[in-house]
Amino acid sequence: MAITIKDVAKEANVSPSTVSRVIADNPRISEETKIRVREAMEKLGYHPNFTARSLAVKSTATIGVVMPFSASHVLQDPFFPEVIRGISVQAREHKYGLYLSTAGTEEEIFEEVVGMVQGRRVDGLILLYSRTDDRVINYLQKIDFPFTVIGRPVLGAERIIHVDNDNIYITKVVTEYLIGLGHTKIAFIGFDGDFVFMLDRLEGYKQALSESGIPFNEDYIVHKRALSKGKEAIKSFLRSVDSPSALVCTDDFIAIELMSHFEEMNIRVPEDVSIASFNNVLLAQYSKPPLTSVDIDIFQLGMQSASCLLEKIKDPNVLPKRITIPARLIERKSCARIK
Repeated sequence: MAITIKDVAKEANVSPSTVSRVIADNPRISEETKIRVREAMEKLGYHPNFTARSLAVKSTATIGVVMPFSASHVLQDPFFPEVIRGISVQAREHKYGLYLSTAGTEEEIFEEVVGMVQGRRVDGLILLYSRTDDRVINYLQKIDFPFTVIGRPVLGAERIIHVDNDNIYITKVVTEYLIGLGHTKIAFIGFDGDFVFMLDRLEGYKQALSESGIPFNEDYIVHKRALSKGKEAIKSFLRSVDSPSALVCTDDFIAIELMSHFEEMNIRVPEDVSIASFNNVLLAQYSKPPLTSVDIDIFQLGMQSASCLLEKIKDPNVLPKRITIPARLIERKSCARIK
């Protein structure tokens, strides 16, 4: 026979409505009463029916997480499991679940978001990216649905809750670090103009060159799609330009892949070329040589984005805000002073 709220109420010597309020974590219920009710629930083996409750209170207690690509592709990148870990910690604290998008193309992502919203499957959304032209953000703003963005929205950022690093500043720091080591031929590897953070990082790179009196060379910008050919793409790049002595890579995986190709090509890191990168994933400190990388605090990006969204869900009138997560350069052995 199934245990009911009435059974729990009788065991805890409270009313059934008090049990319901404890399940909802109502702040008006004392901690002493909450403890007594939860102990009764545990003793009797009672598990609340959150699906039925969500229908009654018009809440799903679920956050939708929208990824920039299909889950099978995205989750191969250590950035996304770590940012989702940060989101899940905050969600769990507030007794929320997660609904992960699985769509692949931009059109499929948009259709899935519309389905999540209109199907009332989530109370709010976290976008793990900011595109330069994004129908999703425009749609969510138009219908006034709660959402936050990890990244700087390209338009109307002052009206959108978002969590980001100062990508212009930290990329300027990285480039200036390499310039300080005597490098003047510095390439920017892995650029993808579809994403705003990439544009910001490119801007920081350009600012550092300009302030040091180093001419910007368009040939030193290598697009991410050009790297899909692997080692042959790198060989082609090195043959087509005056070989750079340093590389700023847009993420650690690109940098680690390059170091693997360079080893096969008898190009030494950092003796022949210095490499600095972004994200500071676990593999960075174990690569050969250990990789100089920017720690963007991926976990905090996730935590703060979830915190902002939950605040918005509970108070629709909360003002938009930007949370800037500090980033710092971690110096290791992949960079050296030019001879």
